[in-house]
Amino acid sequence: MRSPLLALLAKEPAHGYELKQALEQIFGTAYPSPNIGQIYVTLGRLEKDGLVRSVGVEQSNRPNKKVYYITAAGREALSAWVDGPAEGPRVRDEFFMKLVLAPLTGIADRMALINRQRRHCLRQMREYNELAARTDPANRVAHLLIEGFMLHLQADLNWLERCQEELP
Repeated sequence: MRSPLLALLAKEPAHGYELKQALEQIFGTAYPSPNIGQIYVTLGRLEKDGLVRSVGVEQSNRPNKKVYYITAAGREALSAWVDGPAEGPRVRDEFFMKLVLAPLTGIADRMALINRQRRHCLRQMREYNELAARTDPANRVAHLLIEGFMLHLQADLNWLERCQEELP
């Protein structure tokens, strides 16, 4: 949550609720709506770390609000995030650990685990297809995000086939 908030603040200063709305508008329903509490906690940590600063703004009809601004250190951190590679698949994949270790204990059958995971992936694919159908066609960001999810799920399904073929 840190880097996306820094990116939004690099565009323009904002208060927490505006940041939440911006994330929802940009990513649509394809991305889980962030919790406003999480946003404010993250902003507090960013401020403590010197990556943002806040200014209190008085409001006559509402409680006062804090408007956040990115600092020079925040811009450097944002640049480092943008320039760095994103993590790929995890070597310590939880499902693979279950697949290999659970049968050793006798508490699970490997094929049952593979079939359960396959059903889970297929259920998620159906949900993302439904989400794509409900998403505004003009929101290309949301559609690309959904397409990325779907491609990852298809890769997972292909990998499950390989696990079924290769593991005893």
